[in-house]
Amino acid sequence: MTDFVLVAGAWLGGWAWDEVVPLLRKSGHGAHPLTLTGLAEKKGTPAGQQTHVRDIVDHVERLDLRDVVLVGHSYSGIPVGQAAERIGDRLRRVVFVDANVPVDGTSFLASFPSEHIRQALAEHDGVWPPLAPEDYAGQELTGPQIDRIVTEGTPHPGGTLTEPAVLSRPLAELPATYVKCLLDGPEPPPAVAALLTGERWELEKLDTGHWPMFSRPRELAAILLAAAGG
Repeated sequence: MTDFVLVAGAWLGGWAWDEVVPLLRKSGHGAHPLTLTGLAEKKGTPAGQQTHVRDIVDHVERLDLRDVVLVGHSYSGIPVGQAAERIGDRLRRVVFVDANVPVDGTSFLASFPSEHIRQALAEHDGVWPPLAPEDYAGQELTGPQIDRIVTEGTPHPGGTLTEPAVLSRPLAELPATYVKCLLDGPEPPPAVAALLTGERWELEKLDTGHWPMFSRPRELAAILLAAAGG
């Protein structure tokens, strides 16, 4: 039995995986949606990026999970990628879902043009407020899905965006699958494209938007199961 640890991106908690979790469990696997510090039911607690890395590692170790597939969506690919190398032989595979990936010594905000995010942090006491409903257009989300993301989403702690990643070995050494959601852009970011040239990384594509746990939960679950070996 594989244990999936599911970590959603900015503003979201473990609730974002509500439609994926039953599909994984129905196939006989463990599924553990994880809310990171400062978000959802843990909102209001200050957090840096390394706090989120510890959240993931501590969750795996506390539950004594083995044969683990770590799943990181969007922002959470950065702490998930760091946690993946820290859980040692507990790791089966890491899956990045339309995600950022950690680059040693580099922060989330340094990885792409992000002046608008820095401005939002300055204007909102160091947190990144959720997007407006119109920002989710064109991502294959229904009105009720957008409403849930917007209303249940919580401000994202800014320290997680400015603190640099810490890697002890090349990310290319991890067994990994990258899921590219095509409505959010046809090509993986340059750092991911470079990793995909290695032997241990595989690319999967989904013809949907950036939040496939909402728009295509069955297809996403199928990719996760395949990444775990069935």
